[in-house]
Amino acid sequence: MPIGFGHLFRQGLFRRYGHTTIVLLRLLDVALLFAGGWAAYFLWLEHWNIDEDYRVALAVGLLAAIILFEITGVYRPWRGSLRGDIGRLLRAWTFALLAVVGVVAIVRSQIWFGSSYRWIATWGVLGLTAMAGARLILAAVLRRARALGWFQGRILMVGLNPMAIASVKQLDDSPWAGLQVIGYLDDRAEPRFTAEGASLPRLGSLNEVAEIVARESVDEVWVAFPFRGEARAEQVLHALRHLPVSIRLVIDCFAFRMSKFLNLNEVAGIPTLDISVSPLHGINRYIKEFEDRSLALLALLLASPLMGLIALGVKLSSPGPVFYRQVRVGWNNRPFTMLKFRSMPVNTEAQSGPVWAKPGENRATPFGSFLRKSSLDELPQLINVLRGDMSLVGPRPERPDFVEVFKDQVPQYMKKHLVKAGITGWAQVNGWRGDTDLNRRIEHDLYYIQNWSLWFDLEIALRTVVHGFVNKNAY
Repeated sequence: MPIGFGHLFRQGLFRRYGHTTIVLLRLLDVALLFAGGWAAYFLWLEHWNIDEDYRVALAVGLLAAIILFEITGVYRPWRGSLRGDIGRLLRAWTFALLAVVGVVAIVRSQIWFGSSYRWIATWGVLGLTAMAGARLILAAVLRRARALGWFQGRILMVGLNPMAIASVKQLDDSPWAGLQVIGYLDDRAEPRFTAEGASLPRLGSLNEVAEIVARESVDEVWVAFPFRGEARAEQVLHALRHLPVSIRLVIDCFAFRMSKFLNLNEVAGIPTLDISVSPLHGINRYIKEFEDRSLALLALLLASPLMGLIALGVKLSSPGPVFYRQVRVGWNNRPFTMLKFRSMPVNTEAQSGPVWAKPGENRATPFGSFLRKSSLDELPQLINVLRGDMSLVGPRPERPDFVEVFKDQVPQYMKKHLVKAGITGWAQVNGWRGDTDLNRRIEHDLYYIQNWSLWFDLEIALRTVVHGFVNKNAY
């Protein structure tokens, strides 16, 4: 399924069919968290009358959970499997508990005496267990109701393009939507198959659409023809003009070679099919800026003693400046001067010009080689982040000379400049750095751009710290 297909359900189907379920789930989560906190209190203090300090902590936790559940997309079950939903729930609830620890420590420090740590930990376990259990039960109930045909909208596919097949699979995995594809119409008699290999019944030809809609009690007709199938689509619309049935057009995103970069969006109430759009617009841009500059400042403060030692090592290793300044291409194709600790003697590239780093080269000094292999030469780029030239997380920037070559060799290469260049990125934490396949690197960069979120940035940053900067492809 192409990236952005879930967005289709967020803007349309889910808003219409899943709203009631999600409202009930929000209310149920609050009730379960409150009950979990109350039960945890009773387990440790053996009475039900919650003290004032604990009431404050309980209120802070509930408020943090409500906010973080919305921000992290807990109530967006179209985004993936039930396991993925519970994973997002665990992450958001953990951050909510950390908020409890932080706020209460500041406002009421006396709460940390006694068994408060145990209470918070117990509340965390009970709350998560209750919410996860509720989702498992709700999913089972919805699937059972769906199997019995309760509250089920019946969909007839007219035509069966690849996007329609993906739609069938999505609806099969989405019991909250209350929709079922009962079959399809097509002038071709040979059987067609879903993405999972299961046969979808052919109910007839296009000329029979009105008759089949009436006979099968169809609620919605989804027209799924290629972009050049206007005549057949008009034929269906004409045949159904007298029937009170909803009609939807399933856009054949797979008709585009770049289909995985498509995303259905809405701009000022106007539906658009986004092919190449930067995620850093509106509030997202300011969130990203705040994240970058605050974390870069903190990282600089923590790394300053190490950077001082590295600067001394650079000066002792060879004559010349500490920093190596190099022009790179960044956001919106704008050039900027990127800083690194100098790893080569001065004027090494004066005769050769820009050269792609390859394994076995010996242009760097021994100390510079160590800096490159450990990626410590990248630390001065924290200054670039503070100046606004770069981001902590994003596609790695390249020199203008290489950009001019790669833009014609690698499909979609220039799309990486829809966001700021980063010190680390999704491609880098997956091993695609240095002299590796540029196509795979760009695929990872574009995946990052298409799926950007604050939490995705934090995941990449955490993976960079946990797995370290050392990489076999760093020379």
